[in-house]
Amino acid sequence: MGEAPEVQMQIVVQETKETSSSSAIRNANHHASTVPQVQRWLKIAFYSIFVLAGQSVATLLGRLYFEQGGSMLFAVGLQYLPASTFSLISASQLGFNALFSFFLNSQKLTPFIINSLVVLTISSTLLVFNTSSSGGATQVSKRKYTIGFLCTLAASAGYSLMLSLSQLFCRKILRKSTFDAIIRMIIYQMLVATFAIVVGLFASGEWKGLRKEMDEYALGKVSYVMTLVWTAICWQVFSIGAVGLIFNVSSLFCNVISTLTLPIVPVFAVIFFHDKMDGVKVISLLLAVWGFVSYIYQHYLEDFKSKVETRPEPPEVSSIESS
Repeated sequence: MGEAPEVQMQIVVQETKETSSSSAIRNANHHASTVPQVQRWLKIAFYSIFVLAGQSVATLLGRLYFEQGGSMLFAVGLQYLPASTFSLISASQLGFNALFSFFLNSQKLTPFIINSLVVLTISSTLLVFNTSSSGGATQVSKRKYTIGFLCTLAASAGYSLMLSLSQLFCRKILRKSTFDAIIRMIIYQMLVATFAIVVGLFASGEWKGLRKEMDEYALGKVSYVMTLVWTAICWQVFSIGAVGLIFNVSSLFCNVISTLTLPIVPVFAVIFFHDKMDGVKVISLLLAVWGFVSYIYQHYLEDFKSKVETRPEPPEVSSIESS
């Protein structure tokens, strides 16, 4: 009978060691799962900066190109539609993207994501009230107006579909988010796009007017070439960021970041082109930030939920029964 307390004590000590060991393992696993999350968010921030910077600078360079006499670079929608109508139709791409992502990539449309999409779309359409109709043709036939409308709508839907298909391709075919995979993905897309543009340029005969446009460019030939070169480089930076976000998050998140650029560009236009900063632009920017924060908050909730699921349990306390 005297040996019973000693045996019981040994059992308690053994249980304590096992509990401490399992607790240490759970803590190690929790730490191991936290590190990749931090690295993932750093990558997301890196690619988001690429998207915002690339698209903003490329858009500003595009405006410089047109203001100084450039006219190769144009869209059928802008050619036949008022700029306000063009902007309204283009703002529909978030809706298209959400629809395609829902069916192709099983995108979850939570209340915070829906709120983000609605607010960002409103933010984009508000800019219509600051857009002069001189940006697009107003005196056009009904046939040309219809063509412009359909082309703009198809462009919005096509861009959204391309983003969703890129996400599907990344996750089903490439299955890895390395920088090398991202570059190869961009090369595939750019080769197809370049081939289509070159064929269109020569088939339409517009290549014959390139030298005349260069000679008539207000800032000179060197500035003409540099504007186009840096515009192309900035769009490539945007592409790297876009594909990176598609790999690491989703095509819808990429489109949200891209849409966030729309109200940011007018702010830079105030600095570089001395545009006026009015109340509508400020409201548009605030709504865009609100929509962006709403989307980010949804991802924060998902990360928090995953952390709770992997959180180590407190060690069990064994009681010593007196004999």
